[in-house]
Amino acid sequence: NASLLGILQHPDGTVLKQLQPPPRGPREQEFYNKVYDSDCCDSILLELREYLPKYFGVWSPPTAPNDTYLKLEDVTRKFNKPCIMDVKIGQKSYDPYASAEKIQQQVSKYPLMEEIGFLVLGMRVYHVSSDTYETQNQHYGRSLTKETVKDGISKFFHSGYCLRKDVVAASIQKVEKILEWFEGQTQLNFYASSLLFVYEGSCQATTVRLSDVTLAEKRRVPKGLLSGGDVLEYNNNINVINSTENGKIEASVSKGLSKFYALHKKACSKRHHSQLSLKVENSEQDNVWKTSTCITQEHLNGNVLPQLEKVFYHVPAETKESANVEVRMIDFAHVFPSNTKDEGYIYGLKNLITVLQNILDN
Repeated sequence: NASLLGILQHPDGTVLKQLQPPPRGPREQEFYNKVYDSDCCDSILLELREYLPKYFGVWSPPTAPNDTYLKLEDVTRKFNKPCIMDVKIGQKSYDPYASAEKIQQQVSKYPLMEEIGFLVLGMRVYHVSSDTYETQNQHYGRSLTKETVKDGISKFFHSGYCLRKDVVAASIQKVEKILEWFEGQTQLNFYASSLLFVYEGSCQATTVRLSDVTLAEKRRVPKGLLSGGDVLEYNNNINVINSTENGKIEASVSKGLSKFYALHKKACSKRHHSQLSLKVENSEQDNVWKTSTCITQEHLNGNVLPQLEKVFYHVPAETKESANVEVRMIDFAHVFPSNTKDEGYIYGLKNLITVLQNILDN
């Protein structure tokens, strides 16, 4: 998937995106610096962080100190078989300062941008039946017309067996949140920026990606915390964290693991097929140690339950949210200050939501 995005995966769970030549690269760096400034108290920018990859500053290889990379969260990391789609949003893929040549070049690449408001730049879909990935490059997206765009996008949500309507529904919810943000802000306009969609293509949700150890089957649970084969010593400051949106919990736990687990079991019994996502973070090593795993309901009914006494779970508040889906905004080389709503981006988001809704309804 790194090749699809033109970025390098770093073993520490981040990706490195090489800074583009000026003015684009510095503009993107400036955008991230502004949004992630530790002194930032603008509620609009603070909310925007929820929809971006986390930003960890810039990095240069010791051997080439003049090469600069943005260090960003790898949104695909928690997935075992990540299905990825990159969709450029907006009616214009050139910014207000583009030359006539640049405008001509961009328009000729996809003359339907103005009318459709988005363009599929690429996708990578895992097919369960054949255990292979199907990849589509930018030519695929540019071949889509008003008539074929719905089928063209629905390909991303097809596992080879079936259409993943759960993923479509969760994607709509996430895009709607981003649309709400755009409806409420008049300080930034985004050109040639994308949405990155990621979901879990594997139906073996018991596989933990972090160290590729199958949960609780190949090893006995240690006295600490089971998670992807790593043991985190129980040290009175384990945080179960997740973003508070989607009704997810944010709790600091020092005692009473079993009480927490009982609540979890109660929540499980109310749901048949929900997937449970686990995120544990050791607050002392902020952002260094994180893992995520999924366990399906059938599995919990089996013999794994007794082995999980020391693991926390969190069940999403809405069944719709049970699909493990990420939608993040990426690519900010053409973001400009503004004093109006970003109507082109809003148009694209609304049109994309309509297409997703049509996929869901048919």
